[in-house]
This record gives sequence, C-alpha cells and structure tokens, in this order.
Amino acid sequence: MNFFLGEEQLHWQSLACTFAQERVQPLAREMDEAGQMPHTLIEEMATRGFLGGTIPKAWGGSGMDALSLALVYEELGRVCSSVRGFMTVHTSLVMQCINQWGNDEQKQRYLPLMARGELIGCYALTEPDAGSDAASIQTTARSEGGLGYALNGEKIWITNGNIARIAIVFARLHTLQEKKQHEQITAFLVPLNAAEDAGIKRTRMPGEPLGHRASDHAHIVFNDCFIGHEMVLGGEGMGFKVAMSALDHGRLGVAAGAVGVHQACLDACIQFAKERKQFGKPIGDFEMIQSTIAEMKASLDAARLLVYRSAWMKDQGLSTKLETSIAKYFATNAAVKAASEAVLLHGARGYSNEYPVERYYRDIKGLQIYEGTEHIQKIVIAKELLR
Repeated sequence: MNFFLGEEQLHWQSLACTFAQERVQPLAREMDEAGQMPHTLIEEMATRGFLGGTIPKAWGGSGMDALSLALVYEELGRVCSSVRGFMTVHTSLVMQCINQWGNDEQKQRYLPLMARGELIGCYALTEPDAGSDAASIQTTARSEGGLGYALNGEKIWITNGNIARIAIVFARLHTLQEKKQHEQITAFLVPLNAAEDAGIKRTRMPGEPLGHRASDHAHIVFNDCFIGHEMVLGGEGMGFKVAMSALDHGRLGVAAGAVGVHQACLDACIQFAKERKQFGKPIGDFEMIQSTIAEMKASLDAARLLVYRSAWMKDQGLSTKLETSIAKYFATNAAVKAASEAVLLHGARGYSNEYPVERYYRDIKGLQIYEGTEHIQKIVIAKELLR
C-alpha cells in the first residue's frame, strides 16, 4: 500500500489549499452571517478547474481522479462547509450523475458549461414526506402525448436551488404505476431559468438553518411544468438507480468535507492551547487538554484513511458502496465529536463567534444528515455485509 500522494494529487491539494486559505477563509464568517456566498467565489473555483472535478476533459471537465477531488473537498471543508457543500452538489451529485447516466447530447450540452461555472446545477430529490425513504417521493410526471412530460410536486432543502439553472428532478411516472415504488421513479433534467408562468416557482427555505448558512437552500414547486422527452436522464423507470448512484458520489464529498472540518478543529485547539494561559501556564501543559488533542488527532487520521481508501477504490473501478458509507458514517461522527470538544476546550470563547469553532460545531451537524443520515449509513453497511 502506498500512503503517499502522487504529483497530480499534490497539485490539486496545494491549489485548493491556497484558494481556501487566501480567498475563502477571509470571507467565511461574513458569508455565514450574511447567509449567502458571493458568485465571484464560484467563478474563481471554475477558473481553477475545481468545478470540472472528475469529468473527462473531452466533456470540458478537469479529469481529476477521485482522490484528487476528495482532497479539494477536504481543503474547502476546512475553511467553509457552505462553499464545499455548493461544490459537492454541483460537481458530484449533478455533473457526475450526468456524466454517468446522460447520453452524448446531454453531456455535450451541459457539462462544459457547468465546468466553467456558467450553468449551476442542483439535485432535487427531497420532499416534505420523502427524505431517507427516497422511493416514497410524490412528485409526478404525466406523459403529454409523446411530446414530453408535465411535472407536478414540490421539493425542499434543495441546495443551490435558487441560483441553479439546471436541476436533476426525480418524479413518479404515471405510466409505470403498476410497477414497484422505486421502479416508477424517473430522473429529468429540468432547466430552471423559466419564469413562474412556465410552471416553476422557487423560494428560499423559511427559517435560519443551524449551519451551512451561506448555502442556498430552496423550496421548489412544479405546477404542470413541461419537460421534453429528450430531458429524461438514464431512461424511464431508472430514476431510483440514478439517485442512489449520485448519493454515493455525494457521500464521498461529505466525508471528505467532514475530514476538513475535523482538521480545522484540531488546528484551532492546538493554537488555542498554546496561547491560552490558566494557573500561570498554557493550558496545553495540562494532561486533560493533551488527552483531548491526542484523541482528536487519532480519530482524524482514521477518518482520513477511510475517505482516501474509498476514493482510491473508486479510481480502481471497484464498487465502493460499502466503503463510502463507512467513510461517511465514521468521518462525520468523528468530526462532530471533535467540534464539540473544540468548543469545550475554548470555553466561553468557543460559545461565541469570536472563534470559528462555533461555526464548525453548527456546520458539522448537517454532514451527519446530508446524503443519508447516520442511521441510513448503518443500514447500508449492514445490508452490504449481510447480503
């Protein structure tokens, strides 16, 4: 086994680290408080090739390997989970899904524009009554005389939903109603630059989320929204398989982002333990503080190795359903604990936004939920082992 990164991987890691530290970190607190991310950051990510991800260069992508993409997510997650979340949805859930399931015409039409950041994507699966149980979605697609389909239904908590111009929307096709629930679902590529009179209404989700406050979370309603037959992604009745494959891509991004948050917590704790003095000496001299930092480092290394293993297996063309779920489950839980300990170690300062550990604590909780909750990951892991 080789634990050293290759030249290309080191290139992407260094590029992402520099961008994150110089361009994202200075804006992170401001973005969190304002509840939005400047479009200039998206343009800069595109210019650096981040948005192209693992998409082949023939389709306008950057041709990264999976590990390089994970390294980019880790560096972005280290400074701002909202920025990392934007990219994971756009690049992993949407672009990789189009690359895997789309025909040549769909790839040529959308992927180059998305890699350049000229077309933002979102992934519309979650509904008011369909979260972990993805097969129970109620959005419908009605055939319109062979010309296309009329979409009706609503989607919630759709990241990038208000700024996106293309969405992968999952709906139940009425002509397949005699089949099993998951076999009725079809994925559609839906343009989102249409006005409300075209059957699409987008609004920001009400209330303020606990974390990822700079992310764009949308409530999207479809009312007889017409979609041409050429916009079906992967074929009629294949939507559930499309959705699950996309979530597998996204889980790696979430796991890598969690490693980034975990690293940020460790960095903050080490710095604070050196600077903060109590009882006449730095708190880092006390064994309880040393114990916290040591445990944080050990769990970080374990999480990072699980994420890198999953990415490496993807690059070998191997099935990674089990390994990606393990990485997502372990990395997010380890980072949640690290963030909690970081707030505690910082004392009263950690309980305010004077230090970034407060934001890490809020942001990381969402990563236990996105792309399948902790409970869903346990189910996936167990089923894979018992199959």
